[in-house]
Amino acid sequence: MSVMAERRAGAKQRRAGMSLRPAATLTLLCLLAALAGTALVALTVGAAGIPLARLPAALGLWADSAANPLLARDQLVVWSIRIPRIAAAAMVGGLLAVSGAIMQGLFRNPLADPALVGVSSGGAFAAAAAIVFTDSHLGGSLRFLQNQLLPIAAFAGSLVTTIVLYGIASRGGRTSIAIFLLAGLAIAAIANAGIGLLVFVADDRQLRNITFWMLGSLSGATWTKLSALAPVLAAALIACLSIARGLDVLVLGEAEAFHSGVDVERLKRISIVLVSAMTGVAVSVCGVVGFVGILVPHLLRLVIGPAHRLLLPASALLGAILLVGADTVARTIVAPAEMPIGILTAAIGAPFFLAMLLRQRGLVSL
Repeated sequence: MSVMAERRAGAKQRRAGMSLRPAATLTLLCLLAALAGTALVALTVGAAGIPLARLPAALGLWADSAANPLLARDQLVVWSIRIPRIAAAAMVGGLLAVSGAIMQGLFRNPLADPALVGVSSGGAFAAAAAIVFTDSHLGGSLRFLQNQLLPIAAFAGSLVTTIVLYGIASRGGRTSIAIFLLAGLAIAAIANAGIGLLVFVADDRQLRNITFWMLGSLSGATWTKLSALAPVLAAALIACLSIARGLDVLVLGEAEAFHSGVDVERLKRISIVLVSAMTGVAVSVCGVVGFVGILVPHLLRLVIGPAHRLLLPASALLGAILLVGADTVARTIVAPAEMPIGILTAAIGAPFFLAMLLRQRGLVSL
């Protein structure tokens, strides 16, 4: 009887905890409102500040050049610099956060991150190689194409890393997640060693470019890069709907998921391809940005629960909010210079993540 009483008490506590969680629609609406507010602040602050009263005219809602002699400058800043940069930050943050949520569901580990499988490191190594090559005597003729070659090289490096990892981890039509993770750690170590070698042979200008890329930056955001990001984000979010239930069931174990009607191998393949594509595209645009993929899904699980049907879109929104806010601070805190965004995400994300871990440890000890 005591066992049954404990089970009833546990079920009652779980139902009480679920009743305290906000509804899915309300959660998404709140995150959308927060993203809109963060983007509005990002539009108005910066080295070239645009007061809120001048923002409608700068956006083209109305134009009164007599009342605003800086209208042409405001419109140039908003449409050529701020909006592409804010949109790129939102898309990259969403991609990294969703990648982290999928990775954590796939490995059944809240500490999993896309960087663990070496995709980010592979893209960063290819980008660093492109920086050194185009700035050398051998590749000097391609120096004027460096800004275009960097994202292409980063994406190619991420894609090659994914193909190699998938080939190592797959055998007989089955993919071993454990081998995939271990091989990813090994390839990440190799890529980091290659980056170290490039840093050793680079001159001062090349070293500064490599360091800035490794720490992350959205200063090169353009409408052209947005046109490459948007389709990947849209396709990824649509694909996430098809794997949400599978990731929920996979928490019980691969055997239980298989007996529940989930094609586990197909789920692994789709998840691996999604994570690699999203991480590769994100790295190709802004470089390496850490802690978004770990922090955002972990925080949302504490608030809305582990169901991926809500967790994945919520992660995309919260990741967008986090990176838009971090980028806004990065370009204003030392204006007119710019701080690499990876420094801010690590400085904010690491202590906050440690605090959450300590809180959970305290709850477990109770």
